[in-house]
Amino acid sequence: MALTREEREQFLSEPHIAALAVDAGEEGRAPLTVPIWYQYAPGGDVWVMTGRDSRKATLIGRAGRFSLMVDRITPTVRYVSVEGPVIETVPATREQLVELAARYLPAEKIETYVDFAWKAQGENVVIRMRPQHWLSSDLGEL
Repeated sequence: MALTREEREQFLSEPHIAALAVDAGEEGRAPLTVPIWYQYAPGGDVWVMTGRDSRKATLIGRAGRFSLMVDRITPTVRYVSVEGPVIETVPATREQLVELAARYLPAEKIETYVDFAWKAQGENVVIRMRPQHWLSSDLGEL
């Protein structure tokens, strides 16, 4: 059964690990699909953070759009997939890295992770996507 707008937006706002997919832009290659942390609030735009010179950033810049898919298997099998155009790519801030880490890590781990990631991962960008197409379903208990 498809989710209502409110249900799908609420589900996407929860801290799931997303599968990001973007056109690989090469004949004979499937889309690049990788796990990624993301941020979303109902009614807003989705954003991801990645290395400025990463393959993800390059392909997203070329394609101008990407998809995210999140799912869970308990207590019911549920998924939401969202796709849309990139509306902004900007240098990432340390505050955004803290915000993203706080979504996924226990409070006592955030500072250590952010210190490490900020120094070790090189320059990052935040890529914002405007949700345009949604697919969602709750398959119930299996």
